[in-house]
Amino acid sequence: MLHAEGVSLEAIADTVGTPVYVYSRAHFENRYQMLLDAMAPLDVVICYAVKANSNLGVLRVFAELGAGFDIVSGGELQRVISIGAEPQSVVFSGVGKSVAEIDLALKLNIGCFNVESAAELDRIATRAELLARVAPISVRINPDVDADTHPYISTGLRENKFGVPVGQAIDLYRRAAANDALDVHGIDCHIGSQLTSVGPLAEACSHLIEIVDELKNSGIQIEHIDMGGGLGVSYSGEREIDLDEYGRRLNELIGERDIKLLLEPGRFLVANGGVLLTRVEYLKPESCAEHKNFAVVDAAMNDLLRPALYQAWHDVVPVTTPADTTAEQCWDIVGPVCESGDFLAHERTLALSEGDLLAVLSAGAYGMVQSSNYNTRGRPAEVLVDGSNFQIVRRRETTMDQLRLELNEG
Repeated sequence: MLHAEGVSLEAIADTVGTPVYVYSRAHFENRYQMLLDAMAPLDVVICYAVKANSNLGVLRVFAELGAGFDIVSGGELQRVISIGAEPQSVVFSGVGKSVAEIDLALKLNIGCFNVESAAELDRIATRAELLARVAPISVRINPDVDADTHPYISTGLRENKFGVPVGQAIDLYRRAAANDALDVHGIDCHIGSQLTSVGPLAEACSHLIEIVDELKNSGIQIEHIDMGGGLGVSYSGEREIDLDEYGRRLNELIGERDIKLLLEPGRFLVANGGVLLTRVEYLKPESCAEHKNFAVVDAAMNDLLRPALYQAWHDVVPVTTPADTTAEQCWDIVGPVCESGDFLAHERTLALSEGDLLAVLSAGAYGMVQSSNYNTRGRPAEVLVDGSNFQIVRRRETTMDQLRLELNEG
């Protein structure tokens, strides 16, 4: 029988129901410390990427570890503030910051804006001046480095929407340094997600170092280099990035420069610390569904979108050992949503019976945060396990929760 730390997954499902996301505090803590250790002796700050998993219980875990936070929206900023985190620990990324989001961040006195365009720099300066604030800024550089990852999660090529080309960066920094409403703090890049090789990251960092040195010669001092996140994890046996090599390469590149290093990991910290539990509702073997065996479960694409969106692989395993009399077959694990794209896994060899409890692995990142109410389905509950105890950190959403937001006037 599968457990999360010291708690039976079956006991969680029996208590909370399914589908339900289950997270391991110990996994989050171990991954955080692993990354911190690999970056020694650099002066490093780990800013957890809230977009990966924004549950308040998860955010509290990282706040207690001393993490900062990388956000991409005003909503994420309010989540971070609601757990009592210091605004100074927040780095605000994202290409489309609205006036309202910028104003909120300025009023709260966040640590830094990662600026993604000249137009955004102008907007931040204007709002800061109007609010009588000084905006701390870092320019996100697009180094045109191929991260060799899925095109949907590549962010460091010139055809991607993110960041400022290297050739425009110096002029943008000079504009910022000359504006009393802006305070230059750092330089930033993020070249993509699911990176398994240090090479592209080191290449990107070398571009940033060149800009840092040129700016210093112009009298503009950079306080931190922000290398973003994107560190790859294993979903189906893929090689993970060599953290020790990454730390060594960054140490070599930064050298004796008096500069802080920021990292913005999300998936790396939480992906393999979470599972989605789901029960088999119906089995449709090939006898009633030609050419395919379908296992219809109670979780769907609205609960876990990654397989439909990215054709992403998640391993699916039974929580309890199947009966000896149950034969293995090749199953497509599908949900009840009225779409042919509603699947969690294709062609998995499993011994299944109706009512079986399954665990969809590696679901701690980009699971619940991408969920929706499609087909008026309530989003799952979320549970955080700590040793032999667990707590519900988000209750299951009901239909009434959804209807409360809508006007019902006739």
